[in-house]
Amino acid sequence: MNILFFGPNGSGKGTQGTILKDKYNIAHIESGGIFRENIKGGTELGKKAKEFIDKGDLVPDEITIPMVLDRLQQDDCKNGWLLDGFPRNKVQAEKLHASLEEAGMKLSYVIELILDRQIAKNRIMGRRLCENNNNHPNNIFIDAIKPNGDKCRVCDGALSARDDDQDETAIDKRHSIYYDTDTGTLASAYYFRDLAEKDASVKYFTLAGEKDLKSVTEELISNL
Repeated sequence: MNILFFGPNGSGKGTQGTILKDKYNIAHIESGGIFRENIKGGTELGKKAKEFIDKGDLVPDEITIPMVLDRLQQDDCKNGWLLDGFPRNKVQAEKLHASLEEAGMKLSYVIELILDRQIAKNRIMGRRLCENNNNHPNNIFIDAIKPNGDKCRVCDGALSARDDDQDETAIDKRHSIYYDTDTGTLASAYYFRDLAEKDASVKYFTLAGEKDLKSVTEELISNL
């Protein structure tokens, strides 16, 4: 089972990806991790990518896509994989699709987690970290996991907010790329949606991201 997973920052995509990883014993691959692994491992592609990253430039697709393909063919992907965070634009979607075809790797599902842009932003800015355990869920904008004032809802530990979660300019920039339906990330999702309409072996489905975690998970699994 090979999956592409789309969703804006703040939609809970990473959480759902982890659930699928554990349930189906597939690799959950985040695009940022691919860069870090190659750079840390000193691979040729990693060295080339680092040159661009150090200059503050985007890593070209000619470097990124071979990295992605190499990662998808590693041993832990034999049972399948879930790719999260790539492609980020329509051109990358086209190139990734062509490369997967050339490598004989078939997509099974493409999932789009839909969430209103303002709600996604609120969820990011509402996240709070517990001093005792960062995995304790606390978010001032989500009723089900709203903290007890400035205390963790699980253990009463003190809470804090990450600086980047409060950077509205950075959040807006990331979301502008994601919600762009002409050339951005949603455009890449729609590329695969159109592909699924022509190829019955690929299933494309959407999930309502504003629902609670359990409901989204149940709907997600029922579609697989």
